[in-house]
Amino acid sequence: MDLYLPIANLSVNALVIVALGFGVGLLSGMFGVGGGFLTTPLLIVYGIPPTVAAASAASQVTGASVSGVFAHFRRNGVDVQMGAVLVAGGMIGSLAGAWLFAFLQARGQIDTVIAIVYVLLLGSIGGLMLYESVQAIRAARAGKPMRAGKRRHHPLVAALPLRWRFYRSGLYISPLAPLILGFFTGVLTVLLGVGGGFILVPAMIYLLGMGTAVVVGTSLFQILFVTAWATMVHATTTKAVDIVLAALLLLGSVAGAQIGARLALRARPEQLRLALALMVLVVAFRMLLGLAWRPDEIYSVELM
Repeated sequence: MDLYLPIANLSVNALVIVALGFGVGLLSGMFGVGGGFLTTPLLIVYGIPPTVAAASAASQVTGASVSGVFAHFRRNGVDVQMGAVLVAGGMIGSLAGAWLFAFLQARGQIDTVIAIVYVLLLGSIGGLMLYESVQAIRAARAGKPMRAGKRRHHPLVAALPLRWRFYRSGLYISPLAPLILGFFTGVLTVLLGVGGGFILVPAMIYLLGMGTAVVVGTSLFQILFVTAWATMVHATTTKAVDIVLAALLLLGSVAGAQIGARLALRARPEQLRLALALMVLVVAFRMLLGLAWRPDEIYSVELM
């Protein structure tokens, strides 16, 4: 079933795109990640131009985050004050990311930059997740569960001025720290089409010192607003959002997330992290091949 994508300017198999969205949604439900950091590279591997893949994936992440935010609100798992500061930083970062996107696009380097950043991000994150999951599995087999680290914010965060009390998170820190963190994820959202949760969640835990009870909900709160804002920024500046592509992805991811959440209850967390780490590293390796592998014939001429 071929379908024409007006912005990407090519025809794709609609069932393949829906299946891709379903797979990413399945991973989202199983592993508790937004899935945006896998959607864009998988679309690129399929043949979608990187600019369109990044812009359209952001809109898909927005839709996929709605139900998660409401679920966490119902159990009081969102720090709205912290989320508002993160959203403010993310919106400013989105504007900066749009400028950087347009700058690289005008010089014909945006596709290469997106691929390189993805290889570096996925390679480093996948490597860290692999190390952590292997350590957790070894500790579980030896009957010695890993110690939970003491919750505290980073010394650099403690040195920042103008402290506020974030009552729901139990923190007394400068709002500049989450503002800067939100700015960085906002840039990534526009540039790479990711929600930023795979960076935001560990940063909120290990840099800001937030409790795990409110981390995921607050992260989704920020992702929801920032990805929606980034989609509007893309639509008005880069004009790379393909609504047909985004709708197909969202259709598959909503169904996949529900099934993935049920499957997650049947597996151990460390085994899930190990599987996700391996998948992330495979995607990173495939994108690295796309950058480094030189075809036998760079140009080909076909006689009619």
